[in-house]
Amino acid sequence: MATANDFRRLALSLPNAIESSHMNHPDFRVLCPDNKLRIFCTLSGEALGRGVVNLTLEQQAAFCEELPQVFEPVQGGWGRMGMSYVYLEAVAEDTLLGALTTAHRNVLAKSMTKPAAKSVAKKTTRTKAKMKS
Repeated sequence: MATANDFRRLALSLPNAIESSHMNHPDFRVLCPDNKLRIFCTLSGEALGRGVVNLTLEQQAAFCEELPQVFEPVQGGWGRMGMSYVYLEAVAEDTLLGALTTAHRNVLAKSMTKPAAKSVAKKTTRTKAKMKS
């Protein structure tokens, strides 16, 4: 059994993790290689005794299949993107740390595969050059 304080402590134990707030709920972000802080988990369901972790769809299916009393997809579109509830009263601390670590790694990995944003100046220059020809 874990508590919201356990969730918070474990999330903040991960490298470069900080606590912030999103939509009036605590969230936990990691500083990614692109120098952006990205959310890997939240306590948006704290009042209902649950946290949320950012999993891939394959990871979500595996966690939910292995421990259906602990993990469940978030309803709606967020769940279809891998966001998953963790029922704090049902989760062992080592399992919670594993889920948080997985979410943390997912966000880091995803940030490294995103293409670099194109410079607005370069795009504007190319557009102006096309207009002249």
